[in-house]
Amino acid sequence: MSTNPVTEAAEPPAKFAKPHSCSPGAWARRLDGRAIKIIGLGGIGTWLAQALVQFLASIRATCPVWLVDGDSYQESNRSRALFGSYGNKAAVKAAELNALARGGLSIVPVPIYVTPRNVRRIVEEGDVVLLCVDNHKSRRCLSNAARKLRNVLVISGGNDGVDQPGGGIFGNVIIYCREHGRDVTNPLTRFHPEIAHPADQAPYEASCVELAQGSAPQLLFTNLQVATSMLCALLAWLNRGPAYEEIYVDILQGKMTAVARSAPQSS
Repeated sequence: MSTNPVTEAAEPPAKFAKPHSCSPGAWARRLDGRAIKIIGLGGIGTWLAQALVQFLASIRATCPVWLVDGDSYQESNRSRALFGSYGNKAAVKAAELNALARGGLSIVPVPIYVTPRNVRRIVEEGDVVLLCVDNHKSRRCLSNAARKLRNVLVISGGNDGVDQPGGGIFGNVIIYCREHGRDVTNPLTRFHPEIAHPADQAPYEASCVELAQGSAPQLLFTNLQVATSMLCALLAWLNRGPAYEEIYVDILQGKMTAVARSAPQSS
């Protein structure tokens, strides 16, 4: 996707003459000793999990993959999520993805919501966290927990609902990385007051009636683009990057804009 306005007879962007990507073997080694935690298995998380497990199997990675979600699939989810049966989302997707893993990956279902009480048992030292939730309170919870670890990577993705201005075509990805006890990039909360001071509700706070009503309708194509952008950010990290901290997506304009933020404050 190009960040430039569409022009007639535009030239494609120049490519580097020398390879700038590590080998698949190097990607697998970078994941040695780590676990990947996919939190949220809805419209973004299901597509991300499917592609990620297929990728990990192809490079013969052996890191465990946790699937974390306390919710259950129902018929209304079929408009944008990828699943084959009803039941708890983590359990359903784990059963489906085990076939893709070809026995080389451990797929671990964790059928609970992440809360301030359990987050430190779910997000651990060295983890790669792919955060696919649809509420800011959970994003703040994960960001705050990650700040207490020495080494962790959090890639958070989300997008607007179809009832918001723009009709659900916008999405974004935020990358929070800590290495050796220091912030390499900024916490999710620093440039996003809506995350730092959330006005919404996390699923663990909702009543059964509220949970049954589901989340706001979203556009499948935006979900797919956000999931892809999150995986691209992961690939950049596997290649000792990325050089950006956020990605903003506009699927109608064909834009995927990378943003480099100011240096993190001392942590």
